[in-house]
Amino acid sequence: MFGPPKAPKIKGIMQPRFDEILTPEALAFIAKLDGASAGRRAELLAARRERGKRIAGGEPVDFLAETASVREDAAWQVAAPAPGLEDRRCEITGPTTRKMSINALNSGARVWMADFEDSTAPSWFNIIDGQLNLFDAIRGNLEFKDESGKEYKVGEQTPTIVVRPRGWRLCEKHLTIDGRPLPAALIDFGLFFFHNAQQLIDNGAGPYFYLPKLESHLEARLWNDIFVQAQALLGIPQGTIRATVLIETLPAAFEMEEILYELRDHSSGLNAGRWDYIFSYIKTFAHNGPEYVLPDRANVTMTTPMMRAYTELLVSTCHKRGAHAIGGMAAFVPSKADPKVTEQALAKVKADKEREAADGFDGSWVAHPGLVATCTAAFDAVLGDRPNQLDKLRPDVHVTAADIINPGSTPGAVTLNGLRTNISVALRYLTAWVSEQGAVAIDNLMEDAATVEISRTQVWQWLHYKTKLAEGLVVTRKLVDELIDNEVAELHRQAKDERAHRHVDEAKDVFVEAALGDDLPGFFTPYAYVRYLIARPLQPSGPLSADDLRMSERVPREHQPA
Repeated sequence: MFGPPKAPKIKGIMQPRFDEILTPEALAFIAKLDGASAGRRAELLAARRERGKRIAGGEPVDFLAETASVREDAAWQVAAPAPGLEDRRCEITGPTTRKMSINALNSGARVWMADFEDSTAPSWFNIIDGQLNLFDAIRGNLEFKDESGKEYKVGEQTPTIVVRPRGWRLCEKHLTIDGRPLPAALIDFGLFFFHNAQQLIDNGAGPYFYLPKLESHLEARLWNDIFVQAQALLGIPQGTIRATVLIETLPAAFEMEEILYELRDHSSGLNAGRWDYIFSYIKTFAHNGPEYVLPDRANVTMTTPMMRAYTELLVSTCHKRGAHAIGGMAAFVPSKADPKVTEQALAKVKADKEREAADGFDGSWVAHPGLVATCTAAFDAVLGDRPNQLDKLRPDVHVTAADIINPGSTPGAVTLNGLRTNISVALRYLTAWVSEQGAVAIDNLMEDAATVEISRTQVWQWLHYKTKLAEGLVVTRKLVDELIDNEVAELHRQAKDERAHRHVDEAKDVFVEAALGDDLPGFFTPYAYVRYLIARPLQPSGPLSADDLRMSERVPREHQPA
């Protein structure tokens, strides 16, 4: 169907039906996308690192002077809402495993964010199996029977599917060209688009995406160019693709309007990715002094001044340009065993969603079907029969760079319990992640990779600034090691077999690498992926190579605090 460039080489094990997804035509399509974008992607990732160095060296973070004309031009708007995306009052998020896909499709939410990113541990099987599950779901063929014989089927009414590919920083080691791993983002986007774009259009919707971890409008421009190319290659009308960008990095918060502008023909809004945003705040200012040290993560709520400024700016920006503003995640998992805990948590979810609806958000996220009714009711009370509140322009919002950064404005303290919780939750999640589970219920919360990112960067920051705890102790390596050893011992006590014991030790290795080194890795996932998730024939038998370590986007040692 398509001519050269060279086709990608498959290095992963071919499971049943994988050949339905990894067709020669689909791989040739991805090769064309890669050929047109690989150099720019590398340059943009390098620009991220350079900007991080400059901020660590004291460069202020502010709105861009060179794009002021975009912000000041009142004329431009994004494309009108696409079919199936007019009403987004409740969106459910989760991985693309077969059972969880069916649960999401039966949840009653308006949109399902089918996630290949933070809630998917990106093993070869999970990635290609997820594509198969979406392929079947879009054609009405998705069914599942669990080990007990219980059958799961998709009902008549289903949400609009919006796929979240992995971020620009990640590579897919199982598909290579001349030995070079392909960008994971292009694999996830390209396979889904190639196989499903026309079928989705025939179904009355379209190929829709959530774009994660963007740090600049230039990264959004690259996505837009890929969309244009992909539509042209398959003969899909330009503007059919729609993308919602997660504003989940601090740099992106200063370029919201520019991001919408770059994607304006393909844009369907912005999302307040609250957990990763907190992680990005910590990472961005990790080396800029103890005044940027945040208290226990439980205290960093959406009503704290810096988070309030970020979300109000998001709503104002979106509605100014005719784009949807989608609120943050409610991660609570209802407990049948403890109705009181569920009642208290649902009250908090209700208050959170009511606040978002009152602020002007057009919808919000939940992580469990049991929260769909609560979220929907909160937006029903404001929207009524209207599909959205794009007409709520928020002229009262005036947010400055100082409002967004606002160090020291978050109330609360760093406590021993907060330190212990960060270590415990991170290790429990990582134990599941290295066993290829990306969405994990811990303490009645559905956790994903963002939880580890917040936890391990807080531990790193507290340790390197020798933060004094509310109880009077100082965060030292000895104290952190003791808490890690206690949690690891407990996880070993709970382990049921040799494989589970191995995963505990692997989780400890990832946490120590990501949280306790002299350098602060940009993300835990590249190291953990290379070390523990790629296929065994590719598994490193010793220390990782310089190329593998470079995938972690580490902050150079010269930018560490003294």
